[in-house]
Amino acid sequence: MTRVDALDTTTRTRMFDLYHRYYEATSTERFQSDLDAKDEALLLFDRTETLRGFSTLKRLEIEQQAKHCRAIFSGDTIVHHRFWGEQSLAFNWIRRAGAIKAEDPCTPLYWLLIVKGHRTYRYLQAFSRNYYPHWQNETPNSVQSLMDRLGEHLFGPDYSADRGIVSFAHSHGHLRPEWAEPPVEALSRPEVRFFLRRNPGYRRGEELLCLTELSPANLRPLARRVFESGMAG
Repeated sequence: MTRVDALDTTTRTRMFDLYHRYYEATSTERFQSDLDAKDEALLLFDRTETLRGFSTLKRLEIEQQAKHCRAIFSGDTIVHHRFWGEQSLAFNWIRRAGAIKAEDPCTPLYWLLIVKGHRTYRYLQAFSRNYYPHWQNETPNSVQSLMDRLGEHLFGPDYSADRGIVSFAHSHGHLRPEWAEPPVEALSRPEVRFFLRRNPGYRRGEELLCLTELSPANLRPLARRVFESGMAG
C-alpha cells in the first residue's frame, strides 16, 4: 500500500490511463479529485514494472445505533484484462484489511463498495460468506440501516436508500460497452442475474452500494488465511 499523498505525477497519470482504457464518462480532473479523497492506493505491477492494476481505499468511522463501527470504502479498482485470472491485487488488499482490523480488533470492520459491474459484485461471493445485498438472502434491518447511513454520509442526495443505488446527475465513470455486457455464460449465474435486476442502470453509471463485514468468521477459507496473515503483521 502507498499513501495517496505520496503518489508521484507519473504514477497518477499511469493509473488514469489504465482506468480510462476500461471506463468512459471520466476525465483526468475527476479521476484525480476522487483519488485525492482516498487514503491509500494498492498498485499492481508486472515483471517489467508496468502498472497493471490498482485499487484505492478510504477509512471511515461512524456511530451506528450507539455502537462504534469502522469501514473501508473501496474507490476505483481496475486490473488489466490480461491479468484477470490472477489474484495478487485482491489478496494484497485483503491482507491490508487484516492489518487495519488488527489496529482495533474489538471494533467491527466493514468493507463498503459501490459496484459498477457484475464482475465486481461476484468478488463479494468469492471472499465473503455473508454480504449485502445478497442474491439469495434478505438484508437484515440493522445492516440495511448501516448501509443507508454510510451511503448518505458519503454521497448525500446522490444515494437512494429506496433502491440502494448511487446515481449521479452525470455519470462519474462507467464501463465501456465492450466490457460492460456480461458474456452469455455469465448469465447462468444467479448472482449476475441478481446484479442486473438490482442495478439496471449500471450502463449509464449507476452503482449498487454493497457491504460485508471483514472478520475471520465471515471470510471464506482462503480469504480468511490471507486476512489473518495481515492481522498477524
